[in-house]
Amino acid sequence: MLLALTALLAAGCGDRGDRSLAPSPAAAAVAAQAAAAAAAAKAQQREARAHPGLPGMPPLLSRSDVYAADRPNNLSPVVRGMPSLVYVPNTESNTVSVIDPKTYKVVRTIPVGQQPQHVVPSWDLRTLWVNNDVGNSLTPIDPATGRVGEPVPVHDPYNLYFTPDGRYAVVMASLDRQLVFRDAHTMAVVRTVPVNCYGVNHADFSPDGRYFIVSCEFSGELLKVDTAAMRVVAQQKIPFAGSMPQDVKISPDGRTWYIADMAANGVWTMDGDTFSTPKLLPTGAGAHGLYVSRDSRFLYISNRGEGSVSLLDFATGRLRAKWHIDGGGSPDMGGVSADGKVLWLTGRYNAEVYALDTTTGRTLAKIPVGSGPHGLAVYPQPGRYSLGHTGVFR
Repeated sequence: MLLALTALLAAGCGDRGDRSLAPSPAAAAVAAQAAAAAAAAKAQQREARAHPGLPGMPPLLSRSDVYAADRPNNLSPVVRGMPSLVYVPNTESNTVSVIDPKTYKVVRTIPVGQQPQHVVPSWDLRTLWVNNDVGNSLTPIDPATGRVGEPVPVHDPYNLYFTPDGRYAVVMASLDRQLVFRDAHTMAVVRTVPVNCYGVNHADFSPDGRYFIVSCEFSGELLKVDTAAMRVVAQQKIPFAGSMPQDVKISPDGRTWYIADMAANGVWTMDGDTFSTPKLLPTGAGAHGLYVSRDSRFLYISNRGEGSVSLLDFATGRLRAKWHIDGGGSPDMGGVSADGKVLWLTGRYNAEVYALDTTTGRTLAKIPVGSGPHGLAVYPQPGRYSLGHTGVFR
């Protein structure tokens, strides 16, 4: 009897001990999350080793989607809490109109330098740079406080980009016929690269950041630039008489480059690695701006000459739909809202801004602004860092 009782007690103590050692559901979930994070980190390291990028460049979140960091409302800690606003540079009014996207009203007008062309988020997401092209300066705006800083002298800043490692700003000096590499923070000149094409204006970077492709609007040419070496390594003429290439954008998988052409009335497609001869995809009159949807499925193409926006399906390479702005307009440059629900575009020749529903294409608002609105920036937007223009994020 005593032996049996001892055995039962031992068994009972053993059961209680086993249960106390078993992890709780909450602890198991934490452990699983930690294991998943460690596995993801290792996978990212393997990916980085297999596809080395520009030294110092943050590795892509996904090799199959360069825009993986741009999902709806996936805001960096740097910009969380910043007011959501739309900044519109008015080239002929020398002002920036600030729009509240909730009310579709202009809430502020900021005087800047002569002929502001684009509002460009800095690589570190902390500053908005207004490109005063003819005024030869950059006006800094703090998007957290709205404070406008002292203009920084920069010659012929038609447009502005940042290298993926965050070290340099690249000024598209259109009239000077130069690409000017500057310190990304002080804007001090590091290297000036003369080009023999006319009207350098827009660009985008390869997935590994090692090169970027630039459009030359007034000579109908494309440049391929080695990022680290800071030199033009290839140049070609677009096969269309009178070509006027505009915005440049890379596909999510990094295999196809798109170049809008307002004279050819469509978008050129090409392989950036081989710098192949581009092929034309007609979209509409005055094709101008290119913007990627938050789910990386579509490319929004603004057709300035006919008041429409074309939707290109990345998966098929075909046009899916065309949206027409109510009452017509001249859609130019812009960006997508943080939640991905609204496409914002300037009406270059109509002194207005358009808000379009990205599900239906319906015109939500036409907002009066200054004269000659151009490269507006929706801010903040998702992404870890900015490559420039009106907001190209990775």
